[in-house]
Amino acid sequence: MYQMYQNKIKFMPQDILEKKFKIDTRGYRLKEVDQFLDDIIDDYERFLEIVNNLEKEKADLLTEIMNLKQELRNSKLSMEVASNTKSKGENTNIDIMRRLSQLEKMVYGSKDSNLEDNN
Repeated sequence: MYQMYQNKIKFMPQDILEKKFKIDTRGYRLKEVDQFLDDIIDDYERFLEIVNNLEKEKADLLTEIMNLKQELRNSKLSMEVASNTKSKGENTNIDIMRRLSQLEKMVYGSKDSNLEDNN
């Protein structure tokens, strides 16, 4: 994860820890500088931990978004299939009713003409 931010962060915790200062006659107190750098290192480590946690959370959320989008696509597909099946079923029923009606006309029409022929 550190590599991802190398071009944006100037120092990593280890860089700060290993930093050596030149000592001047009127220089800073080494203990104060060391304590200050230790505090900075702690902050950096916390910062990087927060960034790592946020990156993990982001990846989890992106995965969840992709899964939800796939579920949405599947639901839309299911609705289309159900809608088409219903329409085809209605058309099939209408076709069956027409055919039945034609058969009835043929059958009953034949009976009527047969009845007339017998009389």
